[in-house]
Amino acid sequence: MALSFTGKPNPRVGEILVARLSTLPAQRSTGLTLKQRRFTSTLEITQKQTAPAAPSLPPLSALPTRVLLRSLLVSTISSKAWLLYPSLWVMSILSKPNRGFLLNVDRNPILHGILKKTFYEQFCAGENAAETKATIKELKDMGFRGVIMTYAKETVFDHRTNTQHGLGVAALEAEKNGEQVDPRLVHCANIEAWRKGTLETVEQLEDGDYLAVKLTGAGPTVTEAFSKGDLPPTQMINAMDEVCRRCKERNVRILVDAESQHFQWGILRLTLDLMRKYNRDGYAVVYNTYQAYLKSTSNTLAKHLAAAQQDGFTLGLKLVRGAYMASDERALIHDTKTDTDNAYNTIAQGALKRTIGDFGTTTPFPSVNLFLASHNRESVMAAHNLHKQRTQASLPTIPVGFAQLHGMSDEVSFSLLALKGSDGTPEVYKCSTWGGMGECLAYLLRRAIENRDAVLRTSDEYNALKAEFKRRLKGGFSFATQK
Repeated sequence: MALSFTGKPNPRVGEILVARLSTLPAQRSTGLTLKQRRFTSTLEITQKQTAPAAPSLPPLSALPTRVLLRSLLVSTISSKAWLLYPSLWVMSILSKPNRGFLLNVDRNPILHGILKKTFYEQFCAGENAAETKATIKELKDMGFRGVIMTYAKETVFDHRTNTQHGLGVAALEAEKNGEQVDPRLVHCANIEAWRKGTLETVEQLEDGDYLAVKLTGAGPTVTEAFSKGDLPPTQMINAMDEVCRRCKERNVRILVDAESQHFQWGILRLTLDLMRKYNRDGYAVVYNTYQAYLKSTSNTLAKHLAAAQQDGFTLGLKLVRGAYMASDERALIHDTKTDTDNAYNTIAQGALKRTIGDFGTTTPFPSVNLFLASHNRESVMAAHNLHKQRTQASLPTIPVGFAQLHGMSDEVSFSLLALKGSDGTPEVYKCSTWGGMGECLAYLLRRAIENRDAVLRTSDEYNALKAEFKRRLKGGFSFATQK
């Protein structure tokens, strides 16, 4: 039988030859001569090489169908200006204080139900401990290393109106108007409520998870101190010490959120003191958040690197682009998105190379743990590739984790998860918030504004979700069998 292996291989060649060889006389012990065995082995190798590889599933295939459909709905709204801008207008009205019954999301059951099944469940973990734990389990079942969870209460300062909105503000305004309010009782109650809510959040987390804290959620006495660049009252410092000790016991790390610039210098001062105290065991328990869109961030980071080097603690460096564009003073922020992108990538890659400014060259590089929170695919992929290359080449680098917000940039998150190696890296987390609907409105409004400003990313995300939905339709998925 003459065979030719020129041109395209015949997929049935192996089957024909093996069948033909099987008709030859049986041999002692092996059943085939040495020449026949070699020929058969060659055919088996050829078959394996020419067999088509199994198609890899797209990153979003890991999303449960229920989550996919909700994500597609919210992404459709976010990517269409004629749907997004009216939604922003409505949410901005709902987030204002002193709303009547019809516009109170905690009291109006119809309004509460609509928001709960759409924007709230897309971006938030739950209104109580049971809902939050169920969401955490679902995220970990999808493959995430862990979660970053925050308690929703916060105070936001709007520089345009010179006003602040959040916990305890109504009491503060009452004081200014001369009403009979005991500020010590109000303020102590606010700090105590924040302490209890934050510790309740810690108890919902597991080994390796992260707690994100919004310090302004503790009320007016805290925000007044922060606005002056001062440390908060002793009661708040004691509350943070209790939170730090409990987190260290449970192997949970703390990400102190960046907030409105009106409060940020006081927050930075407290966070630096906490890092000096708790980041003493060769790793960071406490991280500060650095916003790359601020022109001042590179100088701020240089000062904190110097403090870490001088005082011998590990600097916890959580890097974000920034989320207070709508309320912060515009002059403080980089002029263009390109400038912000360059600042973000310079800090992230410099930290991974252990060279930022003079540190790592003329000045020793201190101990640093890096956490990159970003929805920018190029930034996170470049950082992961750099970290992997340096690790494989035994070059100096630092520990790094990655995170995207719950309900946003799932395509980026699952693309990172698909790269996970035997060493467990990259470590990918989802960041969420929990609390009552009214408490989460400021957070939800920021997420909506962020989608408005990130037009290209939102459009890409919408297209990816739509493509995954079409893929499942073509595959004939059943809603009854999908998670």
